[in-house]
Amino acid sequence: MRQVAERLRQAALVQRGHLFPWVPVCLGVGIGWYFALRVEPGPGARLLLVVLAAGLALLGLWAVRRGMGVLQPVLLLLALVAGGVALASWRAQSVAAPVLSFRYYGPIEGRIVGIDRSASDAVRLTLDHVRLDRVPPARTPARVRLSLHGPEGTRIRPGGRVMTTGHLSPPGGAVEPGGFDFRRHAWFQRLGAVGYTRVPVLSVALPSPGATRIFSARMALSQAFQRGLPGETGAFAAAVTAGDRSGMGQETLLALRVSNLAHLLAISGLHMGLLTGFVFLALRRLLALSERLALYWPVRSLAAAGALAVATVYLALSGGAIATERAYVMAAVVLIAAMALRRALTLRAVALAALVVLGLRPEALLSPGFQMSFAATLALVWIFALMKDRDWPGRGPGGRIATLVISSAVAGLATAPVAAAHFNQIAHYGLLANLLSVPVMGTLVMPAALVSVLLMPLGLEALPMAVMGWGLDWILAVARFTAALEGARGTVPAPPAGALPLLCFGALVVFLWVGWGRWLGLAPILLALVLWSRAERPAVLIAETGGLVGVMTAEGRALSRERSESFTAQVWLENDGDAGAQAEAASRWSAVPGIRHVTGKRAAAGAGPCAPGGLLVLNVAAELAPGAAGCEIYDLARLRRSGAVAILGNGRVVTAAALSGTRFWNTPELSRRPGLLTSVRAGLAHRWPVAGVGG
Repeated sequence: MRQVAERLRQAALVQRGHLFPWVPVCLGVGIGWYFALRVEPGPGARLLLVVLAAGLALLGLWAVRRGMGVLQPVLLLLALVAGGVALASWRAQSVAAPVLSFRYYGPIEGRIVGIDRSASDAVRLTLDHVRLDRVPPARTPARVRLSLHGPEGTRIRPGGRVMTTGHLSPPGGAVEPGGFDFRRHAWFQRLGAVGYTRVPVLSVALPSPGATRIFSARMALSQAFQRGLPGETGAFAAAVTAGDRSGMGQETLLALRVSNLAHLLAISGLHMGLLTGFVFLALRRLLALSERLALYWPVRSLAAAGALAVATVYLALSGGAIATERAYVMAAVVLIAAMALRRALTLRAVALAALVVLGLRPEALLSPGFQMSFAATLALVWIFALMKDRDWPGRGPGGRIATLVISSAVAGLATAPVAAAHFNQIAHYGLLANLLSVPVMGTLVMPAALVSVLLMPLGLEALPMAVMGWGLDWILAVARFTAALEGARGTVPAPPAGALPLLCFGALVVFLWVGWGRWLGLAPILLALVLWSRAERPAVLIAETGGLVGVMTAEGRALSRERSESFTAQVWLENDGDAGAQAEAASRWSAVPGIRHVTGKRAAAGAGPCAPGGLLVLNVAAELAPGAAGCEIYDLARLRRSGAVAILGNGRVVTAAALSGTRFWNTPELSRRPGLLTSVRAGLAHRWPVAGVGG
């Protein structure tokens, strides 16, 4: 026993000096734990977590003084887990805003703070400072999102105040139990209602000076590129420079996804790295032209400072998405290290970037962008550290080509499981498409984009913008070519709940552990893949609106309707690993016995009795189907309480409401409970009623 303990102690000592990358991991474990809870922690629970985290940290310091150094990192890492739960809980309450509790139709007025495009290819506006007819300000959502399905009306001005008449409803939950919860996603965006309008949008007031200045600048930059470059090329340019995808067509987006080039749309590490690298090298060589500067000034530090300033402006103009924030933090760490003449690309730098992003937005942990970007960055830093230790010949044309191939392959392999888990697809020709496109993005598109922006105030941007357009046209041609190849898109079913966390944990052990023990991380990776391969999809799925039913058959999932609830149908089929269309799945419905789906009041009134043990799904109240008897009925009222329903192969019923629990995003009134500080002050005022305490 002593020998085992001694070996464990020696193994722990080897990790000393390499534990900082585990700090964001343990914080992320706490954040993930918070989101897995079924009941929202109250103020008392949050206070207990903070006290627990502080107590564990103090115990860690005490362990060092007592000569128990091996115990210190364990206690500190446990403190980070408790702190992660408290941080995520505080963040969830800090973004609390009213959520619409009913279906609304009437006048809608607000200020435009976001413009994008919906899945149905309609322009979509995000409004704040919202006003709704006969809805008191205390119950009015802070933000609403509105799809424009009618005439455009007046010109849409970023930051301008507009009004229209439309439909709004609360954000929907997961389309199937355990799936992506849009209601939770909307909560952290302070989005309290979503809807559409079929009438023109009218301008009420022009943008006020200073208000939404950065958003207006982003849209002005986007419009400049879309004016200078025609069609999809200009829309692509707007996406990579200003983060505005509202001009991108659905066919182009699909081609980029199938060819694994959709990451070029997201302003992430690739764009930030290419831009800052170009600026750094250009400034360094420009400053080195002066002999006096080269001899007496820190040229490298000045070039890094200039590149950091450009990166900061790019972050502001891009809209500050999670991937962009992560890329900016990484670039800032690298550039500050360059200023200090330190080594930059290390696992510590990646860990620091993750710590900053999670500290600002704990909910980012659940996003595909966060997971994929850090998976790719970790894998690249790890593999190139191994190559550096083996004197990899990276210089020269051959070395650069090999480096490019290895980078694309490693990043693709690292992100493929995450992409497959979230999007249920694998791009079989992704490596080929990236090898043909990424060099063009780095050598042609990003430098030309920077020069275009710098020359815009002088009106001389036409030539560099045309060069940028040539590069983007090439990338779009590669995307369309690879997407059209036979078998370009592979599909996989959605993994079980624990498979992706298990796979990520194993990968982190491989990347972050020091010594031979890192290869133990392969065990959870293999276990996750086995669980994924044996995953079973629900036998029956029922939409929370009662508008669609899906039953698994030998030919695949059969859908009850050919057109309605198209988004839900698409998600169900993708999660099944089925690349077919809704119409094809609807053609299988005639073979489904024992399940009836009735829509509309008239059809419900004529619904007769069910077969013994049958199932009847209605999108209206059960009272409107008096003839239905002898079966299990899921009507609109029941489905509103339960959310989407899944019936497993063994007959067990799982509902979205049961899995999501009682949380802020599905029970907004919880957020109106007193916060931690308010509760403490109220308690002090009650115990010691001195004037001023608690007031």
